[in-house]
Amino acid sequence: MKYMIASDIHGSAFWCRKMVEAFKNEQADRLILLGDLLYHGPRNDLPEEYDPKQVIDMLNDLKDEILCVRGNCEAEVDQMVLQFPVMADYAIMECGKNIIFITHGHVFNEQHLPPLKKGDILLHGHTHVPKCVEHETYTYLNPGSVGIPKEDSWHGYMILEDGAFLWKDMDGNVMMDRSK
Repeated sequence: MKYMIASDIHGSAFWCRKMVEAFKNEQADRLILLGDLLYHGPRNDLPEEYDPKQVIDMLNDLKDEILCVRGNCEAEVDQMVLQFPVMADYAIMECGKNIIFITHGHVFNEQHLPPLKKGDILLHGHTHVPKCVEHETYTYLNPGSVGIPKEDSWHGYMILEDGAFLWKDMDGNVMMDRSK
């Protein structure tokens, strides 16, 4: 199965449109969203073409393709307009003999770990910075941000296929690679 992983759209219709185009171009089976879909948050400037209602429509068009976890900017009102579940704090996915712990990153992160065994992966957004950090007992991965990248990173996403992770910009260019 091929997964596209994205985070932190923050209501940018411009970058959400690019993400949806990338999802179609990648021909991924599922889109995993790591939260902060609609609201820009009080610490962020407005992203390009801020229009949460357009973002709602674009994401609802993909409702059967999306697995999503709640970010720190999601609220119950967001669940009322989105046609797929957005309020789970985390999800767990098998990856060989290990798991991928999928979350937004504001609760579980490198400073506050969930229960992980040696070889597991902690996958979260929240920081808006793409990362791959191999710790002694687990690996931390972050796709960066769709709408508001930080620390001179790119607007992007990740692809997970056959155990390999690729970080890509919105044009599909590989920016980082973690192949097993």
